Amino acid sequence: MSYQVSVIIPIYNVGKFIERCARSLFSQTLESVQFIFVDDCTPDNSIEILDKLIADFPERQKDILIVKHEKNRGLPAARNSGLKVASGDYIFHCDSDDWLEENAMQELCSTAIDNNADLVWCDWYLSFDKNSRYMSQSPMDIDKVSPMYCLQMLLGGKLKYNVWNKLVRRSLYIENNIAFPEGFSMGEDLTMIKLFPFANQVSYCPKALYHYSQSNTEAFTKKTSSDHLIQIKHNVNNLIDFIKNKYGNEFDREIQFFKLTIKLPFLISSENDSYKRWLAWYPESNSYIDQNPMFSKKTKLIQKAALNGHFWIIKLHYYFVTRIVYGVIFK
Repeated sequence: MSYQVSVIIPIYNVGKFIERCARSLFSQTLESVQFIFVDDCTPDNSIEILDKLIADFPERQKDILIVKHEKNRGLPAARNSGLKVASGDYIFHCDSDDWLEENAMQELCSTAIDNNADLVWCDWYLSFDKNSRYMSQSPMDIDKVSPMYCLQMLLGGKLKYNVWNKLVRRSLYIENNIAFPEGFSMGEDLTMIKLFPFANQVSYCPKALYHYSQSNTEAFTKKTSSDHLIQIKHNVNNLIDFIKNKYGNEFDREIQFFKLTIKLPFLISSENDSYKRWLAWYPESNSYIDQNPMFSKKTKLIQKAALNGHFWIIKLHYYFVTRIVYGVIFK
């Protein structure tokens, strides 16, 4: 059976969130949607909760597929397993602790069809327990929107490369052998950047349709293990190699912006070790801080403070923005 959209939802230890996520999916106003849940050997009762909820949506049962992994293989493998069985014209990835507006698939598909687009992205909400913040993904110049312009915006940090606010024609994955990096979960969503160069047309839907859950404010500050750092560097270097192999030196300047964007989260911290990591990673990119037109004045200030060893400025920013604004005001 063919569908307009196949939604891929990895399942692992999300018993607290899966009902909200699945209910938002089954309540979509678009009828022609395939729902592919990938059970990555979840150790909790997520699948039991999902099974009970499915019974409440008999009209959707024929459109639901649950793929089971024999062993835990990680998030990239779960996404790839969903891609292998998907039959929709377009692919949409939804993380199982998040949720969508009920008209999300309708709006994204309409935008894709109206503009004959291979790839559509939208705005999103950063959602806390009681409040949400609107996160715009508007390009710097809407009149210049094209696959190559978007590639510049993604590398420069203006557009996010998240998997979950993008509708992508399935043939882009298949015909260009685009798959997620199994075994390298951290930074696996960088894969989305690889899809843009193969699109003939891209389009922006200026509506927030996806809720990225940030119920636990500690997620902003959780420590990164050495293995996670290895995975991030693998995915970053893999993407850089991909761009260089495809375009030569055409995007060298944007690649330096990209390196700065990748290591910027090390400055959203109160830990001196994290600041040292920022200094150690891609030092050749530091001279490009002022050259990136997509960095805000605040972002440039933080980076230059780190470059000059003024870590007290970074700590002040961390406590005000992360601990007070996000930890108290938006919570």
